[in-house]
Amino acid sequence: MNEAVYARRKKVNALMFALTGLCAAIASGTLLAILGYIAWKGASSISWAFFTNLPKPVGERGGGIVNSIVGSAKVVGLAGALGIPVGVLGGVYLAEYGRGKYAFAVRYAADVMNGVPSIVVGLFVYALIVHPMKKFSALSGSVALAFIMVPIVLRNTEEFLRLVPGTIREAALALGVPRWKVTLRVILPTAGRGILTGALLALARVAGETAPLIFTAFGNRFEGNGMLNPIATLPHTIYTYAISPYEDWHNQAWAAALILMIFVLLVNVTARVWLRPSAGASH
Repeated sequence: MNEAVYARRKKVNALMFALTGLCAAIASGTLLAILGYIAWKGASSISWAFFTNLPKPVGERGGGIVNSIVGSAKVVGLAGALGIPVGVLGGVYLAEYGRGKYAFAVRYAADVMNGVPSIVVGLFVYALIVHPMKKFSALSGSVALAFIMVPIVLRNTEEFLRLVPGTIREAALALGVPRWKVTLRVILPTAGRGILTGALLALARVAGETAPLIFTAFGNRFEGNGMLNPIATLPHTIYTYAISPYEDWHNQAWAAALILMIFVLLVNVTARVWLRPSAGASH
């Protein structure tokens, strides 16, 4: 190779490497700046009472957000119970049985749903559940979040199932095992870690959604009394406190944002660690 060409390629390679490193530093630095600022603003308002007390009446200082923490756990938990099974079954169908125009339509619909703004989902569930019931409820909030989760879990499940080597399927089928048993007892356990990771990431994705809950769960300053009544959630509480004229509510909004950020961070770290190959798998 001509020495001049080789030297030029080395310079271009060094320049591109420096640019990619700079872009990575900007992206990670921005993320750390956001996380650090939220932690700095929110840590000063966190206390034991903040986790255990109900909100004070409007205008009074103090109180806590235990109703929002419990409400978020209920709404997100029910959303997972509704959305994850549908998404996993849909992913199994597409990966193992989906062929032709119908499978293409399902994939296309899932991709479109992934791109639909969450506020549109909230309006849809408002018309589907809230309006006929004539009341806001935790159930409608969970259904809205489940609609957001389904396409995420579906596509993740399909991708992880497609990563399972075809030789495993062929070996099981060669033993005379019915195909549905191969899927249930061989393919799903093999891809189980990845599917669970996708489900955890979907939960983290919807845990911070605010717009759908404004039209469905609506919020409640008291303890929730069932899934068929309005309920407080962390994202809705953050939104309500942030736009209020009270400084104490602003501080509590930062603290609630820190709690939500920690939850999402823990779920993401757990998912990444869970997906990482074990030491024994590398041998």
